[in-house]
Amino acid sequence: MIDPRGTAHESSSSGGIGRARRLIRGWSANLVQMVLGLTQQLLLIPAFLHVWTGDMLAAWLAIYAAGSLVVVADAGLQLRAINRFLAFKACVDCDGRTASYYTAMLRIYLAVIAVLGALLCTAIYFAPPVDVLGFRAAPTFDAAMLVMTLGMLLTLPANLASGLYRVRGQYGRTVWLQNAALLLGQIAQLAMLATFGSLLAVALAFVSMQLLFTIFLAVFDAPRLFPFLRRIGRPPVASPSLRWSIGQFGRALPFAVANITELALVNVPVLLVSALVTNRVAVAQWGLTRVIASLVRGLCLQVTLPLAAELGHDHAVGDKDRLHRLYAHGSVFVTALACLIVAGLLPFWLDFFALWTHGSIPYDAPLTVTLLLGSAAVAPSLLALVFANHSNRGDLLIRTKGLQLVVFLALSFVLIPHLGPLGAALAVVASDILIQFGLLALIVMRQTLHHPFKHIAFLMLMAVIIVGAGWLIGQAIIALLPGSGLVHFIVECAIWLAAVGMLASPLLSTTLRERLRALIPA
Repeated sequence: MIDPRGTAHESSSSGGIGRARRLIRGWSANLVQMVLGLTQQLLLIPAFLHVWTGDMLAAWLAIYAAGSLVVVADAGLQLRAINRFLAFKACVDCDGRTASYYTAMLRIYLAVIAVLGALLCTAIYFAPPVDVLGFRAAPTFDAAMLVMTLGMLLTLPANLASGLYRVRGQYGRTVWLQNAALLLGQIAQLAMLATFGSLLAVALAFVSMQLLFTIFLAVFDAPRLFPFLRRIGRPPVASPSLRWSIGQFGRALPFAVANITELALVNVPVLLVSALVTNRVAVAQWGLTRVIASLVRGLCLQVTLPLAAELGHDHAVGDKDRLHRLYAHGSVFVTALACLIVAGLLPFWLDFFALWTHGSIPYDAPLTVTLLLGSAAVAPSLLALVFANHSNRGDLLIRTKGLQLVVFLALSFVLIPHLGPLGAALAVVASDILIQFGLLALIVMRQTLHHPFKHIAFLMLMAVIIVGAGWLIGQAIIALLPGSGLVHFIVECAIWLAAVGMLASPLLSTTLRERLRALIPA
């Protein structure tokens, strides 16, 4: 349903590549990145267990999680830089101002790395992770933790470079380069695991590929792709003042709060359920069921990121007509994608859950339905969230996302002791619908679209039709083909996909797609 007509600011894009092509490149790159992420977290586990014990695997998962949390050290600076790069598009000397700001922000990133790196080394020296986390039976644990966290800290400058790529129509390129680094890193992990078998060796393999990606992107590829970064023939840029540097952190704070809230909504419920629920089976139910809901949310966020770069460009240059049209079409696309996935998961998740857990964990239908329907309901607000991040709405972000975090925590402490994991699911879904959708998304839509309430009604009607139709088709298949087992599950899914494909086949008609686009309220 995306309208691909037109190109965005040809002088700032890659050779006038069309918007549709940029979006497709971005979506395909993000899809591969998600697959590689699943490979890292799921498919490599059997290889690790072939060499390591369960305790060693647990130690590696703790190290990997610590490295993943280093993203918080960015503190919103990437989105702050993206908004400045977008604002420069309306300036006369766009390239010159971009180069000056890029250089100044790079120095801030290097200062952050130096300060946090020193603090990290000091903390690990005085409070060894092996003692704090209790992995005394895992050799080289401290060294591997230091390599992972410090190495991921050194990759922060790639955030600045990738932000520039995103603004200049090269979003897909930076993600594909990162995908190559992830793939090589996984191959290197397997090689180091087979050769040395230590935590330190595997951590070095993972981090080294990420560092090579950062060096290639920031030192070689970005200056080659954007020659104005070399500043040949221009006077050197003065070092940013301490006051200006601190000001960048202050202006980046709203983006940091928004990102931390999103991370909290994914990770904090696991800790709260583990702490407040005594039934360990219920905790396992929650941990397994939330995985699929998090994947739906993550996929929708990945879909919105290329859209956000295009929307941010239109907002920066004041192209309101294209902004209205792309936002409306993008909102419908993201919502339809989420609803289609949920429509397929609702009828068949029970069968998959039984296969996945080998029947050892009982299925919780209310928990599953709440999380999946909540994922569909929140989908339109995800585009509003990323657009707010790319249109410099810092005040709106810090108010709404900060409030959402407070509401989520309050509801969690009230509901989880009485309802268990279902209480955690209700807290997440309620905070999403009440705050992220009811406040943030509604405000963004009112500021962006001509007919926001008609658009919301259109989304709700479409969601009911897609989810209802997909669920009914699934129920019909289950009734006509009773059974169990892996082959039966695959057959069910294949029939469902074929039926949905037949229902959606009229969309292959260009004329029909144009008529449907015309019906979308913008």
